[in-house]
Amino acid sequence: MKLFRRLLPLLTLTTALGRPAAADISVFAAASLSDAMKELAALHQKSSGDTVQLNLAASNTLALQIKAGAHADIFFSADQASMDQLAGQIDPTSRHTLLSNTLVIVIGTDSALKITAPADLAKADVRRLALAEPQTVPAGIYAKQYLKKINLWKSVADKTVPTDNVRACLAAVESGNVDAGIVYKTDALISQKIRVAFEVPLAEGPEISYPIALVKDGRNPVGAAKFLTLVTSSEGRAIFVKYGFLLTPGKK
Repeated sequence: MKLFRRLLPLLTLTTALGRPAAADISVFAAASLSDAMKELAALHQKSSGDTVQLNLAASNTLALQIKAGAHADIFFSADQASMDQLAGQIDPTSRHTLLSNTLVIVIGTDSALKITAPADLAKADVRRLALAEPQTVPAGIYAKQYLKKINLWKSVADKTVPTDNVRACLAAVESGNVDAGIVYKTDALISQKIRVAFEVPLAEGPEISYPIALVKDGRNPVGAAKFLTLVTSSEGRAIFVKYGFLLTPGKK
């Protein structure tokens, strides 16, 4: 027994030297990426032992958190503007635009509304239209850009209900608190409580892009680089496609 006690520290040290301890990787990602990122995080943890800590919220909120000093190893934004805010804090050589998306108008599955075109949003029976905050949140900014492009924004601005992020917008439609909402197609695909009334054609909608980059002062640069490799790999891209995202291969 005494011999075992003397050997225990040596055995522990040998194990530690032979197999590096697992570490945490902090990933700040847009709310619309939630499901795909959770699957990728679980996949990476299984293969590496590292734990991926996900902070999922509106991209502008995440950018502000990082600027204020929040610990992040990777930032995955739903727009270029939020990433641009961190120009001095991200590794520019690691920045890539990985994904794209499209917008859809959604209503509750039990809704009696007849929406076959965006112009129907201006009708009186659509009293409340949910958008992610159109001044700051990417999904809301994209939606507003599209509505302005088709000369509909002035007709619906007074009935819009801003939400914290695109998932909150989806939840507002699911709960029946609003009559309709505009979200990403990928968000609509995960819900059984809404149906897509209209999908904005890719060529007619705003250019939606999701850049990803390593944060310069991340605490786990080695682990973060490995996770970034998985996210951008063919295996990672296939997971995003499964959740309805569009790929933008090779674009920086």
